[in-house]
Amino acid sequence: MDHDDTHRPAPPVSGVSRRGFITTVGTGAIGVAAAAGLASAAPADAQAEVVPGGDTGTVTITVNGRRHKMLVEARWSLLHVLRDHLGLTGTKIGCERGECGACTVLIDGRARYACMTLAIEVDGHDVTTIEGLMDGEELGTTQRAFADEDAFQCGYCTPGQVMAAESLLKVNPSPSLEEIRQGMAGNLCRCGAYAHIFKAVAKAADLKRQGR
Repeated sequence: MDHDDTHRPAPPVSGVSRRGFITTVGTGAIGVAAAAGLASAAPADAQAEVVPGGDTGTVTITVNGRRHKMLVEARWSLLHVLRDHLGLTGTKIGCERGECGACTVLIDGRARYACMTLAIEVDGHDVTTIEGLMDGEELGTTQRAFADEDAFQCGYCTPGQVMAAESLLKVNPSPSLEEIRQGMAGNLCRCGAYAHIFKAVAKAADLKRQGR
């Protein structure tokens, strides 16, 4: 693995968004079942090639402004690469099936579930994790707002909540309470600190507008 500071803009990541995945998973299951039936009736040479799980390829990913060129297996999730290969453990392992949002990161500025994103999908793209919001040892604006509003109890979901808030505020710098509720709907808090989370997002929006 080598590292350099090269940064280059990238086109949007292909595939479904975290919210799109949730809303389309039912339809996708039906499609998979139908495709399986067609495949079983097709000639052997017409069936899709299965890629062995151990196959590897080289990807270049910019994470928190630092460029990484690395060898990854086709089956590896972005969550696995961030935590186990880059040591960025702020991105948490939760459900690992796109339901809880604990592993939320930004890909080209938009929130995505790292557990549902393959590492090969982010080849050539920019990834931001919770560590990337800090300025040295200083918390970023949204992180400070969550601390000020006590927007956590156990804290396990907090990194994902913060990253979802960052994504929301990039799109909508002045969200209403209802827009905050909708924007944060893809992230679950088992402690039930939602009221404080919503206040924290609103405070982060105010601080960002003030340039603080």
